[in-house]
Amino acid sequence: MLRVLCLLRPWRPLRARGCASDGAAGGSEIEVRALAGPDQGITEILMNRPSACNALGNVFVSELLETLAQLREDRQVRVLLFRSGVKGVFCAGADLKEREQMSEAEVGVFVQRLRGLMNDIAAFPAPTIAAMDGFALGGGLELALACDLRVAASSAVMGLIETTRGLLPGAGGTQRLPRCLGVALAKELIFTGRRLSGTEAHVLGLVNHAVAQNEEGDAAYQRARALAQEILPQNIPTRDRLEGMAAFREKRTPKFVGK
Repeated sequence: MLRVLCLLRPWRPLRARGCASDGAAGGSEIEVRALAGPDQGITEILMNRPSACNALGNVFVSELLETLAQLREDRQVRVLLFRSGVKGVFCAGADLKEREQMSEAEVGVFVQRLRGLMNDIAAFPAPTIAAMDGFALGGGLELALACDLRVAASSAVMGLIETTRGLLPGAGGTQRLPRCLGVALAKELIFTGRRLSGTEAHVLGLVNHAVAQNEEGDAAYQRARALAQEILPQNIPTRDRLEGMAAFREKRTPKFVGK
């Protein structure tokens, strides 16, 4: 079952406490919130593993895969927004401490699951937006790259840092990188493992928008939500789209039914 957060009280991001890799302190690592009112149609996925900086561990990946599978069948989801429940972090990438405990065969299976996750995000039927309010490293940046659109705080830090640890990007999110940057620059970022600020990423075209961070630490989320609101009127189910066209021709107010 998906966990829908209560809409009657403001949701506050948790502060990362050391970002150890010992799993979340109880509760789901992936949470879902369907917005209401003028935001109806926007659904948020909150990555909430503060003890490991939202690292991509087995439980985290399993819950995210299950969440995407259920949301894919939900016709009320018209824009899907990925955000972090951990202040200062989007996603720190693969959980290397967990990975050290895996056999070579288990690593191979897990990498394939990561690729499947990135493919599921890229193929999601509604537009997807990543709100990057903090670190997005390795597989965390690949997750953002799998989304259709990316918004970053100017102070956010991102990079495909796997090569600095003797690894290669393997989650599959880098498939979109050459289309964003061009092949040569994409290879340079992979080969060097260079880290970019949100501002630098915007200059290169890696993110759609970069915004100055606010005191709450959610400036990218606020801009991503505004972007989702812009998308909503253009992304409506078939019956409502036909009704909108008919209302335009007949110079009347459309009567949408959400189908």
